[in-house]
Amino acid sequence: MDFKAIVIGGGHAGIEAALALSRIGYETLMITQSLDAIGRLSCNPSIGGLSKGNMVREIDALGGEMAHLIDKTMIQFRILNQRRGPAVQAPRAQADKFLYNLMAKETLEVQKGLSLFQDTVTELTTDEAGRRITGVVTERGRKFTADTVVVTTGTFMEGKVFIGDYVTSSGRLGEPAAIGLGTSLRRMGFRLGRLKTGTPARVHADSLDYSKMEIQPGENPMQPFSFSRDQIVRPDLPCYITFTNEKTHQIIKDNIHRSPLYGGQIVGTGPRYCPSIEDKVVRFPDRDRHQIFVEPEGENTKEVYLNGISSSLPEEVQEDFLHTLPGLENVEIMRPGYAVEYDYIDPTQLYPNLMAKSISGLFFAGQTNGTSGYEEAAGQGLMAGINAARYMDKKEPLILTRSESYIGVLIDDLVTLGTKEPYRMFTSRAEYRLSLRHDSADIRLLEKGWQAGLQTDKNRQRLNEKLKGMDDIKELLRSTRIPSNVSPDLARFAGRTLEQAVKIPEIDIEGILPLIPDKENYPAEWIRQSEIDVKYEGYIQRQDQQIKRFEKMEKLKIPVDFDYDGIDGISNESRQKLKDIKPLSLGQASRISGVRNSDIAVLMVLLGRGN
Repeated sequence: MDFKAIVIGGGHAGIEAALALSRIGYETLMITQSLDAIGRLSCNPSIGGLSKGNMVREIDALGGEMAHLIDKTMIQFRILNQRRGPAVQAPRAQADKFLYNLMAKETLEVQKGLSLFQDTVTELTTDEAGRRITGVVTERGRKFTADTVVVTTGTFMEGKVFIGDYVTSSGRLGEPAAIGLGTSLRRMGFRLGRLKTGTPARVHADSLDYSKMEIQPGENPMQPFSFSRDQIVRPDLPCYITFTNEKTHQIIKDNIHRSPLYGGQIVGTGPRYCPSIEDKVVRFPDRDRHQIFVEPEGENTKEVYLNGISSSLPEEVQEDFLHTLPGLENVEIMRPGYAVEYDYIDPTQLYPNLMAKSISGLFFAGQTNGTSGYEEAAGQGLMAGINAARYMDKKEPLILTRSESYIGVLIDDLVTLGTKEPYRMFTSRAEYRLSLRHDSADIRLLEKGWQAGLQTDKNRQRLNEKLKGMDDIKELLRSTRIPSNVSPDLARFAGRTLEQAVKIPEIDIEGILPLIPDKENYPAEWIRQSEIDVKYEGYIQRQDQQIKRFEKMEKLKIPVDFDYDGIDGISNESRQKLKDIKPLSLGQASRISGVRNSDIAVLMVLLGRGN
């Protein structure tokens, strides 16, 4: 074999897959259409957000790269949902778009055991039986062989870009689509569909009047996404907020027939939770305005991103409705908004390790699997890379469960339920979100990253020190009582332990911090995390009981070659669904849409007997 592994695509999934494989020790080749576009932030120049920030920290805990890249390139940082509970809080950072791209490329270039090659993969090759991957063929006729291949083509596989009547074969505006690979996959028997996404116009900063907008500053000091970093020293640039109005909406309504989305040119399904401005105006006719975030794209560029107003209307129409926004009366468009339609693979054709059920050694990750978002792509890419390495090592795959990570929720949803629209992660998708806080990702997953060969001994030792420190803090809270000579707010709790006080809703750690002995020996993050553990102890214990019941179902494993036709007493619909999905556990089988509880009970009895 020319290489042990080949990764197709240099987006966020491809970066994580290629780095994981090469860092674990396998000679890896990344093939991408443009080396200059590696790690490009195609849409919003930001990383993180609700549930997404949790995934970035999970990627970091497992030994991935995304957290390091955003820590080096952020230009604004915020913790979202601070007024709500810790289960739904998450970090988000604006990125210097061009610096992020540059740092991602440099990281890959210096990685030992990783080669980069610019070309377009048009075909996959297999053994004579068609059951095992053997390599790829490129547009220029180059043939590369490998034991494993990871497909991370993003929006480029048979991609088309739409701006009004303008249609071109492209994966991003100005970048050619990957033509041929979708046809090759169909020929190999894979079920593919079409999805659509979009992006707004980029405008010139000097053409904006920020005095007519609401400023949205970041938080200082900035906080790192990576657990291995203590502080961030980066420039802090403000964002701004403006709003659409009735005039904006009228221009869009008058030209809706010119939208390729409503004119029938686009057949792919778009993202429900991130609709275009055309969609918003049509679907929410009672709304008299929509919020638009005006976000800088970098420290050394004049391009500004208009978050919330993506469009595929003709360019002159985009210009007309943008001029109606406060502060954008004289706006200068540098790049128009557009829609992109592309091929994706039905993810139910994959095992939970992201390997194809029909072809051994072939893995898929990212938007290719029907997801939307950099973080969802990176999480899948990392897991595909880890599991491709474990496949070559002949080791059991690393499969994260729903109870231990958002990445586990994401992959389980994809391979068990599939998707007909771009899948986006939300906190509401996670049943055990109180246990999946962004600040606990290292506690949940760093050991798994170390076992996979991606985490350092230093970081493992750092985690052990944190765990011991948090135990010490909790013991101090249990053993220290509130004296009578304190502030009036605390005096009524005199005689109680600090642990008892923390559990009272109106008391936070800041109020009792002066009473904690030796507090200067512990980082503020450890103290804050210990407070959350104590304050929500009852809820966490209740959720732990739910997790134990969940884990019992997950521990009942189902062999890949299980004979569902040989089982009496289950419905034909359930039998067919089980044969199609091939669940690896009773828990996964129970989450398949259309499988009855009575059929799960039959499986439970059989698996319990060991038959």
